[in-house]
Amino acid sequence: MTVQSGRRERKKAATRQKIADTALRLFLERGYDAVGIRDVAAEADVAVTTLFSHFASKEALVFEQDEDFEQRLTQAVTGRAPHEPLIPALRHEILALVRHCTADSAAPIWRMIDASPALRKYDESLRLRHADALATAIAADPDLTRSETAARTIARFVIDAYSLAREAADPQAALDEIFPMIEAAWKVTCPSASGRPGSDGPRPRV
Repeated sequence: MTVQSGRRERKKAATRQKIADTALRLFLERGYDAVGIRDVAAEADVAVTTLFSHFASKEALVFEQDEDFEQRLTQAVTGRAPHEPLIPALRHEILALVRHCTADSAAPIWRMIDASPALRKYDESLRLRHADALATAIAADPDLTRSETAARTIARFVIDAYSLAREAADPQAALDEIFPMIEAAWKVTCPSASGRPGSDGPRPRV
């Protein structure tokens, strides 16, 4: 059963990737608005129902890696080494994501997104979802001792940093400028006034 399940998952992943690759190729060749869902399904040789079992909308075909993006962000929180500060860990991951999204091969995709109101709106909704997921991970970490409001605020700042750096002429310089401000905001949220420690490390025992 394990082997069969593994095969099914690999086949499912391959079908999803084939659909996404086909859609992106058609969008770039013909223009996003000129290509319909049925065009993608026909070119990928799958049923429309199969396409929708993998992607909830036409916009989702363009952002097929958004789940991986979200997982990498939350993993930057949950996968930190013991005593590793949060903000540098997030900066490291954001820089890696920005470098991936600003590679030469990604430029035509972002030009397409920027030119489409529907895709820009969808991108905005994804950023809000990613910020919510990141905030949940931050608030759930008992070593960070921050309120839900503080976690949501910092998460929004981090997601905005990604967007600003992606659009900047020098992404790394942009992050070098932005993240000290995020670090300062993080320190301001220190709950030491309430009698709890404000560091990123484990709470001391008393």
